[in-house]
Amino acid sequence: MSLTVVAECLAAPGHEDRLRTALEAMIEPSLEEPGCLAYHPYADPNEPARMVIVEEWTDLQALEAHFTTAHFHHVRQVLDLVLAEPVTVRKLVAAPDA
Repeated sequence: MSLTVVAECLAAPGHEDRLRTALEAMIEPSLEEPGCLAYHPYADPNEPARMVIVEEWTDLQALEAHFTTAHFHHVRQVLDLVLAEPVTVRKLVAAPDA
């Protein structure tokens, strides 16, 4: 069963482009990681400072390995500089069939 991660970010005023650039730079290296099935950043068309990343991983272990990579550490440093509030992260699995 795969794991879906939804991370929501809000850029501080004037940092919208830097946030978008940082998240877009994560696509390629994340998709190259073992266990990464999808990595998609989205911008809110009504609030350009708000972005959401939707990721899909094979399992929690693959996601935990992602958190140890150089590109993740780099984006974390950038986010610390450009975000108006902490990232909200939700880890989701498909509900069992009723």
